[in-house]
Amino acid sequence: PIAHRLGMGKVRGELEDLAFRFLEPEASADLMREVESRRHEIEAVLTQVQRTVEEKLRQEGIPARVEGRVKRLYSIYQKMKRQKIGLDQIYDLLALRIITDSVLNCYAALGVIHKEWTPIPGRIKDFIAIPRPNLYRSLHTSVIGPGGHAFEVQIRTEEMHRIAEEGIAAHWKYKEGHKGAGVDEQRIAWLRQLVEWQQEMRAPGDFLSTLKLDLYPEEVCCFTPRGKVIVLPKDATPIDFAYAIHSDVGHACVGAKVNGRIVPLRYALRNGDVVEILTQSGHMPSKDWLSIVKTSRARNKIKHVINAAERARAIEIGAKLLEKEARRMGVGLGRAGKTELERVAAEYGYSKIEDLHAALGYGRFSPRQILQKLVPAAEGTAAPTPEPAKPPPATPPAAAPAESSEGVILKVKGADDVLLYRAKCCNPLPGESIVGYITRGKGVAVHSTNCTNVQSLMYDAERRIEVEWARSPGETFAVRMLVHTDDRPGVLNQLTGILAEEQSNIKNLEAGSDHARGGLAVIDMTVEVKDKKQLERIVSAMRRASGVRDVQRVL
Repeated sequence: PIAHRLGMGKVRGELEDLAFRFLEPEASADLMREVESRRHEIEAVLTQVQRTVEEKLRQEGIPARVEGRVKRLYSIYQKMKRQKIGLDQIYDLLALRIITDSVLNCYAALGVIHKEWTPIPGRIKDFIAIPRPNLYRSLHTSVIGPGGHAFEVQIRTEEMHRIAEEGIAAHWKYKEGHKGAGVDEQRIAWLRQLVEWQQEMRAPGDFLSTLKLDLYPEEVCCFTPRGKVIVLPKDATPIDFAYAIHSDVGHACVGAKVNGRIVPLRYALRNGDVVEILTQSGHMPSKDWLSIVKTSRARNKIKHVINAAERARAIEIGAKLLEKEARRMGVGLGRAGKTELERVAAEYGYSKIEDLHAALGYGRFSPRQILQKLVPAAEGTAAPTPEPAKPPPATPPAAAPAESSEGVILKVKGADDVLLYRAKCCNPLPGESIVGYITRGKGVAVHSTNCTNVQSLMYDAERRIEVEWARSPGETFAVRMLVHTDDRPGVLNQLTGILAEEQSNIKNLEAGSDHARGGLAVIDMTVEVKDKKQLERIVSAMRRASGVRDVQRVL
């Protein structure tokens, strides 16, 4: 695949046949015997076709060299496997190559071939007008020849042939010998991407993974509104298109028009689509885009932006958590403290304090661990005794962002603006007793102290942190409840009346029968409440309502 992407057709063919012979020895040997048994017949047709083409081109005054060959074994094997057919059902074992002196004569030769034999629909490809990313350029066609034998024809110039056989290096070598000719930047874009990926990715494994994603592109050709061709893999999206134009266009992409119509960003582009990217200044890519894009370029650019944003957030979180813990322990982080902090950062393998802050924000270790290393230098301040450890949790809970619009709902005691999350496992409400836990890379997850996950989470006491509710008038929280009632008219009306009295909005409501509980009606509702007390009043009122058997909060 790498030889193919570098345009080294000759090397690619040899490698494929060698690999086929060693990896599939029986299949290779069987196919070779079958081809050899038909070689006399195939070569007779090939000689006849080659002579006819040479004569027709000579009559038209087209200077050309005509080469004929039987297709390579692995190429034949791939077709048999893909179409699930035997060798006797493959009719295009022959391949003809016409090498002429100019692009104009390439097209003229194509006309000669189509005049002499019937072309097979859908098999004509113009890689001269739209080259492949590996610089490959040729005209391809397949025709029905004498005796009903189908064969493929490739038409190219000498320069195109050199690049097709020897690859991109041949292109550069050719250009070095022709000083007036400038290198077409777009045509070597993929090779430049290889260099970019290698520079951007520190881990060799990441580089190899990215390279693998880009080795087998079934391509589609799309156009900008000004007519520039953008070649992308099959099923590529407008986001891929935007990043192919420029990173800044990709980052700012908020929508797209394809052939004049607005399409979703998940839209799979097709050949010939004219794509217009809609942008908005200051817009940044979403993490969801990573599951949409098909090109390595787009994926890497998106990851770079997201990683940079997450790192900046982690640095901020880590710095604030360290500052808060330092105040609690009475450790100064002034100028002298900064020098000591640089020393501690170096002990952990970081060259900068901000790298240490980032590691804290990612939850790789706790602020207390850092400060305990500073304590001996902080005038003998005694380090706190760590709480006893408990067994680690089997699975950490998922976390959802804490609500905070104009007013702050949650905050770390003694520090503002630390990133907080309300854990989905317990979804705590204002008024409930809560505790914070420093997660890995997501800030502080806030749990109800009654949450079943709390005990397993708090095995690492150094990552536990005190949090508190702060005032935020008008803020509401979604709470899901299951209400089991007698299946009779009027019950739902009672429940909605209770919610109306509490000025609680219903976000979602579904009703059905619970056959496991003797045919009772079950009402699944999501309502908005201000705090724990309001929820308790609603639940209490519903339980007193006629016909209601049970009310449960769903966590």
